[in-house]
Amino acid sequence: MNQISAADITDAAEILELQKLAYQSEAVLYDDWSIPPLAQTLDEIKKEFDEMTFLKVCDSGRLIGSVRASIDDGTCNIGRLIVHPEFQHKGIGTRLLLAIETEFPYARRFELFTGSRSEGNIRLYERLDYRIFYTDRLSAKVELVFMEKLQK
Repeated sequence: MNQISAADITDAAEILELQKLAYQSEAVLYDDWSIPPLAQTLDEIKKEFDEMTFLKVCDSGRLIGSVRASIDDGTCNIGRLIVHPEFQHKGIGTRLLLAIETEFPYARRFELFTGSRSEGNIRLYERLDYRIFYTDRLSAKVELVFMEKLQK
């Protein structure tokens, strides 16, 4: 089984490359290639390492998944859960999400968001006790659903 470990700034370029690959399916789903994960630059992701915790999972030395999060006023904000398309539907996303939650044991709640048409993502999050609490329009083509999980 592939080990999940902390990522650092030296992983930034590889994470960004995987992010751009992983989010192509979302761009196709919404017919919107301007979504923020596809527009992010290397400098922007490197700055995130100053304020966020990044985790990664590798297979034979190749980065195949990542997630990042930060905490603000008791809420752990989780973002950019990505898994290489060749490795999806194998439980890696679930493992990454649970691992990032354990990085923030004092969080009172966890929050994340995904596109309203991203049914697979929503099913994954609901299986892990996340519930939709808010929706917001990102653009004419994309509506986001915000989901939360309260710490037990």
